[in-house]
Amino acid sequence: MELQDLETELKLRGYTAATLRAYRVHNRRFLAFIQKTPNEIEREDVRTYLAYLLADKKQKPASVHLALSSLKFFYETVLKKKIFEDIKSPKKENKLPTVLTKSEIKKMIDITKNQKHKLLISFLYSSGLRVSEAVHLKVDDLDLDEKMGRVIAGKGKKDRNIILSKQLIEQLQLYLQERKYKSSYVFPGEGGKEHLSIRMAQRIVQNAATKAGIRKRVFCHALRSSFATHLLEDGVNIRYIQVLLGHSSISVTERYLQVSTDQLKKIKSPFDDMEDK
Repeated sequence: MELQDLETELKLRGYTAATLRAYRVHNRRFLAFIQKTPNEIEREDVRTYLAYLLADKKQKPASVHLALSSLKFFYETVLKKKIFEDIKSPKKENKLPTVLTKSEIKKMIDITKNQKHKLLISFLYSSGLRVSEAVHLKVDDLDLDEKMGRVIAGKGKKDRNIILSKQLIEQLQLYLQERKYKSSYVFPGEGGKEHLSIRMAQRIVQNAATKAGIRKRVFCHALRSSFATHLLEDGVNIRYIQVLLGHSSISVTERYLQVSTDQLKKIKSPFDDMEDK
């Protein structure tokens, strides 16, 4: 019954269906491993499980962090058990986001023949949308005359404005006129029902990258990273980029400074001055 209480609390707090599933799965796996009831769980049980995930299952820090968050919400927030003192999340890997060049993105778009798939790739890059935001985007969220759009209840349940490129608007208007299924969603799913799934969107992007001969690991988020990085390279103020991306903290946006290779290429190595000395 306790896990039902977890599900109820998550719903009351407005967590997404994906978060609800993840928290439920991680808590079930934990109980199956420990072989105890929720009321019997102690601090050492949590430590043992986290060590098992890291050392035996070889899970990445990000995955273990999600497991810990799931357990902490259930036992600390729902069951009011104070057993997480001094239990710290493993240090996250500081990986640089994948950034594509403009020519690589153009290749992906040009090689994609399906009109909806081509528009999806263009939208993810030109507006910096998260994949979940792109598939949930509705036609009424777009103001083509103003070249603006609106993401309704994006990550963190926050609305925000997005920019629409002139070139994208022309493609979008043609697409909306010619598409087979009329839907409130810009990217409807099979048969025009609901919206395109996140999994399908990821597959579309990965297939385009493969066909374009790109060897980098390309997911939808790479197009968002590229959007931010290219804006930085073009001299756009990072505060504006923060707003466009919907980041709550400037420190998140600053991650893209690390991959702005155009700026790095302009720096002259001191080694090049040695011959002059």
